[in-house]
Amino acid sequence: MGRSLRETLERYRSIEASLADPETTQNPARLKELLKERGTLERSARLYEEFLKVRTQIGEARQLQEDPEVAELATEELAELEVRRDGLVRQLADEMGTDEADRSKSVIVEVRPGVGGDEAALFASDLVEMYRRFAESHRFKLEMLELQATELGGTREAIFSISGKDVYRLLKFESGGHRVQRVPATESQGRVHTSSATVAVLPEIEEVEIDIKQEDLRIDKMRAGGPGGQKVNKTESAIRVTHIPTGVVVKCQDEKSQHKNLARAMRILKTRLYDQLRQERDRERARERKSQIGSGDRSERIRTYNFPQDRLTDHRLGTNLHGLPDVMLGKLDPLIEQLRAQEREERLAELDLVELEDGE
Repeated sequence: MGRSLRETLERYRSIEASLADPETTQNPARLKELLKERGTLERSARLYEEFLKVRTQIGEARQLQEDPEVAELATEELAELEVRRDGLVRQLADEMGTDEADRSKSVIVEVRPGVGGDEAALFASDLVEMYRRFAESHRFKLEMLELQATELGGTREAIFSISGKDVYRLLKFESGGHRVQRVPATESQGRVHTSSATVAVLPEIEEVEIDIKQEDLRIDKMRAGGPGGQKVNKTESAIRVTHIPTGVVVKCQDEKSQHKNLARAMRILKTRLYDQLRQERDRERARERKSQIGSGDRSERIRTYNFPQDRLTDHRLGTNLHGLPDVMLGKLDPLIEQLRAQEREERLAELDLVELEDGE
């Protein structure tokens, strides 16, 4: 589960002391390493430091309540301090489990159709458009890395990056299976069909230390292709990269330049390998806290979009929402806020209350 709050504060203070040491400033590599670690610990450490300060003040206010001359003022101050304490506990709960991925300013999103044939591919296209509009509403930057379309205008595979502040914290809940119930455009008799698509949201970490050895890669060059003969190149610009140890395969063909396709493929590969490591760690956490929120479990069906009844069901929340057209226009914020609130409550339950009571 990582460091306790107390250990986090102790490590943060140790780093602060090291940064004040002239020997550290004369070692650029060590200085950079410590500054980076301090950045990951600072918010939690400062919040816990403030919590300890407020907790001490609460103890003092309770003692003053025993003095008749200042009891009334002490009671008023105690009420204010307890509100501050509770707010700090909620903020500490938000920070629990927060790692480099949560701070990521860029994600790679992969959308693929599941069961349902052409209708599943059309639904996958609708999801891509939903995320495009969500990104637009938040002024995030969206870059399409790979898009394979079907002849009917559906999506066989879409891989794109979205960049912006807190983008992973907002979109991480989208990973999983999405199911749709509606009358397809291809249905002549008005029957409701059930189809599905899968979404993976992978945090793209800057300077992530993933050791990719050249001998572990198999790089195949081929001609690009598309539906109906579209985008077929006479040159071998398409790239398929296979990471032999893990079996992860990435194919990129959208760019006409072989070098650009290779660069995109390596970017996606690096992100997928990092995500594999992160998912395993999160599964360990999930087993310990018996929760799947934020665990990155891609096999889980997370949401059902029922168009005939204008109903969206998020199976993690166990609630139904209406206004499905707005959701498909990228208005996901009310849903995301509910998921973040549920995650916060789980973290509050997970928070080490004994540690908060005992302090340093």
